[in-house]
Amino acid sequence: MLYLTRKEHFNAAHKLYNEQWSEEENERVFGKCANANWHGHNYDLFVTVKGEPNSDTGFIMNAKELGDIIKREILTKFDHKNLNVDVPYFKEIQPSTENFAKVIWQLIEPHIYDCRLHCIKLQETETIFAEYYGE
Repeated sequence: MLYLTRKEHFNAAHKLYNEQWSEEENERVFGKCANANWHGHNYDLFVTVKGEPNSDTGFIMNAKELGDIIKREILTKFDHKNLNVDVPYFKEIQPSTENFAKVIWQLIEPHIYDCRLHCIKLQETETIFAEYYGE
C-alpha cells in the first residue's frame, strides 16, 4: 500500500463560542478563541490518499487532479471566509479544527476514485493540528 499526500494552504476566521454558556464559561473553555471580534488562522491542509500505483501512469492518483478537487471543494468554500458566518457547514457545530477536518473529509471523499481517502490533516497553528481517518 502506498500513500500520496497533497498540501494546500488557506486562511479563515472563526470564533469558538457556545451560546448556551455565560461569557465567563466561554472564556474559561475557549480562551482567546472566544474573542467577540473573531480571530483567524493560516491553515495547512494535508490530504492523503492510499492505493496501488496504476501500471500505466505509476500514480495512485493524479496529484494535479487531487489538487483540483481540493481547490474546488475546499478552498473556494473556505479560503478567506468567516467559518461561523459565511459557510453553512458550521451553523450547527463548532468550527473547531477537529470538526473542520471531518467536514473536509465529507466534502472530498465522494470525489476520490481508483484509490481511497486515507487521512485529512488540518494544521491550525504550528503546534495544533487534527487528523481524521474517516472513522
